[in-house]
Amino acid sequence: MEIQVADQQDKTKIKSLKKLITPVMRDGFQALRMDDIAKLMDVSRATLYKHFSSKEEVMEGVVRLFADYVANLEDLGPEEDDNVYAIGFQRLFEQSVTLAGKISEVFMKELQAVYPELYDELKNALNEREERIVRFYRHGQSKGVFNPINEHLLVLQDVILLREIMNPKYLLSRNISIRQSLVDYYRLKKTQLFIAEKASIVDDSKIEPVIDYLVDKFTSTL
Repeated sequence: MEIQVADQQDKTKIKSLKKLITPVMRDGFQALRMDDIAKLMDVSRATLYKHFSSKEEVMEGVVRLFADYVANLEDLGPEEDDNVYAIGFQRLFEQSVTLAGKISEVFMKELQAVYPELYDELKNALNEREERIVRFYRHGQSKGVFNPINEHLLVLQDVILLREIMNPKYLLSRNISIRQSLVDYYRLKKTQLFIAEKASIVDDSKIEPVIDYLVDKFTSTL
């Protein structure tokens, strides 16, 4: 019975922490008080302190939960079938957009300044993901599916460009919808990544519902 109670408490904590991931990683946490955190979690102050003794403990939970999410993102290869690279490219696009929409530069700077150990933990998870992607790109190049472009630059491009083109201020200033920006970036990545003779293996109709889903998620957090 004690184990069941403990499990239930852990589930409750995780559910509460998940509610914090989007607002905290988008807007930062420096200005947040425990009252603000309780409101974001949709719990009372008393309930918050029942599960978390301090703001630092809350942040530790948020970062570790997200680091686990990054670490468990699907490994994309290597594979022998060319079609798998088309599927992997689309899954990687979805992953990269999701991460870009969650991790803001403000959050990372605050995390590094206030909780450097948590920052290192999250960076390690992101770096390990980058190495998995690099291996996927390299294997695709060796199979003659992908163009011979520096793999680390491809990853860096996702981090920088996706974060910028998903910025509401950027979109508004250029009169571009979030959907159009993602569609155009997807096309850019496809042309950039696949050699001309292999581009036809990518079924673009499969990415349309994915982009619609990503747009709905993005707009619901604004």
